[in-house]
Amino acid sequence: MFLRQITDSSLAQNAYLIGCQRTGEAMIVDPERDLDRYFQVAAENDLRITAVAETHIHADYLSGARELVERHGVTAYLSGEGGPDWQFEWAKGNPHARFLKHGDVFRVGNIELKALLTPGHTPEHLSFLVTDIGGGADEPVAFLTGDFIFVGDVGRPDLLESAAGQAGVMEPSARTLYASLRATADLPEHLQILPAHGAGSACGKALGAVPSSVLGYERKFNAAFREALTAPEDRFVRHILAGQPEPPLYFARMKRDNKLGPALLPDGKLPAPKRVSAAQLGDWIGKAAILDLRADRAAFAAAHLQGALFAPLPGGRLPIAAGSYVAEDARILLVVENEAQSDEAVRQLIRIGLDRIEGWITSAEALTASGFITSYPRITPSDLPADATVLDVRGAEEFASRHVKGAKNIAYTRLAARFDEVPVAGPLHVHCAGGMRAAIAAAYLASRGREVVHVDGPFAEIPGGMIS
Repeated sequence: MFLRQITDSSLAQNAYLIGCQRTGEAMIVDPERDLDRYFQVAAENDLRITAVAETHIHADYLSGARELVERHGVTAYLSGEGGPDWQFEWAKGNPHARFLKHGDVFRVGNIELKALLTPGHTPEHLSFLVTDIGGGADEPVAFLTGDFIFVGDVGRPDLLESAAGQAGVMEPSARTLYASLRATADLPEHLQILPAHGAGSACGKALGAVPSSVLGYERKFNAAFREALTAPEDRFVRHILAGQPEPPLYFARMKRDNKLGPALLPDGKLPAPKRVSAAQLGDWIGKAAILDLRADRAAFAAAHLQGALFAPLPGGRLPIAAGSYVAEDARILLVVENEAQSDEAVRQLIRIGLDRIEGWITSAEALTASGFITSYPRITPSDLPADATVLDVRGAEEFASRHVKGAKNIAYTRLAARFDEVPVAGPLHVHCAGGMRAAIAAAYLASRGREVVHVDGPFAEIPGGMIS
């Protein structure tokens, strides 16, 4: 058996290529839309991708399953559980799609996968037990858990309400998750846990940075999992719902598109944005979403194109910033430090359904554009005026713990949806816990015409007398 975890660090997302080396057949589990990465790994190991499986309808990225089925003719193994509202609508009637129920078994070469219904994160969620029949095994070696069990955490059950807007389902989903976790009691402790996400994902609150684990270890040391196994249901529900971060706005769109079917990439190829010169910026300013990918937030504040969003490429910030503030049909101009950044940015953006990436320009050239450059001030937390109008863009749990007296709290990922609640008195002093989230938020607010001051630095440096 061949097994490879293929990770997208920007979304902390894991896909899995599983192949039978005897027959040369392979499948990809939970793929993203840029498929060339998976085909390359398969080819390098003398495998051909003949199947794709999905653990659930994803909220944080667009799936590549439809692309694989309709452009490459592979067989899709999809959940048929969860009821009529939780079906893969795009695959209905497709001869290459097979819908799985709890306990169903299928094979790729001599590798057997068994579907287990593991709802809670979503109603239709499946996990897969993997057995290497060709290697002589009669017990599973691995458990592809999707967003059910992570290393150090379990899947969050609140997204249907907090991201997709389905009122009243958060607590029932948490209770369903509790039952699903307890239903794993009969599974062997040696199983490798192969999760769909790692540290940095918005699909949990305490995900570990270790890429995989084993079931026995997670039962002992994964706090949420251990609580499900040992604590009363009500205590688990309180624990799992507390402190979940506010999801980016694009999550609701991902749920919709993955259910109905992500758009196919034109000719199966990634967008190829054209180089834009400084002389052409008049065609873009005010007419497109401008994403400045520089990592230096101080340099951005000091000089950037009018209307630009601060969306640093490193650290997974680009999908969050773009997914929170950019409309799905917007034309996009990238401001890059070098041309090589363009390809990576295109991949990160198409993974969240932002496909109209039409141009790029280097930051060095962009900043020569006379008449199109603007800035906003930065101060340290210790210099925050006592009478400042303050916007705190941390999460609600952080704000509840300690905050500046009189501050308004709106998580930076939710600003576009709650823009009418942003204080109008200016200048608006924007802060977070360390400076990065506030930098992203300040740029967005400035692009919407607000007078902002970026409060850049640790929350602990705000004068104590201002803290409640």
